Amino acid sequence: MGRENQTVVTEFILAGFSNFPDLQVPLFLVFSLIYLVTLIANIIIITTIRLDRSLHIPMYFFLSILSFSEICYSLVIIPNMLANFLREKKTISFIGCATQMCIFLGFACTNCMLLAVMGYDRYVSICKPLRYQILMNQSVCTKLVACSATTGFLFSTSETIIIFTLPFCGPNEVKHFLCDLAPLLELACGRNYIGEIVIFIICVLVVICAFLFIVLSYILIANTVLKIPTTAGKRKAFSTCASHLIVVVVHFGCAGIIYLGPKSSYTLDETTFITVSYTMVTPLLNPLVYSLRNKDVQIALKKSLGKSSCTQRM
Repeated sequence: MGRENQTVVTEFILAGFSNFPDLQVPLFLVFSLIYLVTLIANIIIITTIRLDRSLHIPMYFFLSILSFSEICYSLVIIPNMLANFLREKKTISFIGCATQMCIFLGFACTNCMLLAVMGYDRYVSICKPLRYQILMNQSVCTKLVACSATTGFLFSTSETIIIFTLPFCGPNEVKHFLCDLAPLLELACGRNYIGEIVIFIICVLVVICAFLFIVLSYILIANTVLKIPTTAGKRKAFSTCASHLIVVVVHFGCAGIIYLGPKSSYTLDETTFITVSYTMVTPLLNPLVYSLRNKDVQIALKKSLGKSSCTQRM
């Protein structure tokens, strides 16, 4: 009986921006511009770090991986969202919905893990500088990235399996512009309380535990920095962490609201607005913050632009 019910719904309707029928084209243009800037900015960050040997250190290695992950994360969500602005039938197949959820949650979880790893890198750099080269060698950095991605996609696959083994027998209108956990749980004909508890535990593990790990890293960093005798030394140490902290606050703030906040307290428009911030602003924020606040990246960008202009003149 469960299997029969599950095959009744073969596609879902994504109703995320249906409350704004007169704004479909303006929203398409605005979001297209943001998406284009996001792609270009992240590609520039990756290319700059790759080409400039002075940036071949763990902090920028992790930043380039985070930028790549943000590109993939955006690619899973935004092109389909943009297409829905221009088409009358805003549908996604059952398999397509499951695939989108699994991949975007996988990259979202991976990003949380990567930010925690970047916090650990800052801790080792400031608190254990003499052992930094040993503790954060290339092999360790690669393993940390691989572990982050593997764990993230194991979590997302588990959540997707729990959701899509539930029976869906109608209605099929998802109150969102993407296939996410809460809107699909609302559409399921049956409840899997154990599965919902597992999903909540996974969200807590990913969001809360990663955030607490970062907080602990910065408590230890602050304790070390406060012992530095000179004001200039303290400022320099804190400046290396500023960009990471800004990205962490925005990323985990939005993630906490979406996945750990009370779902019933948000309307469709509020949920859509919060998720737009999370899916579009955060991937754009990463390269902008690091390029605007980080002097090493700024110098490398100027060098790259200088080389390209000289090449064009020749």
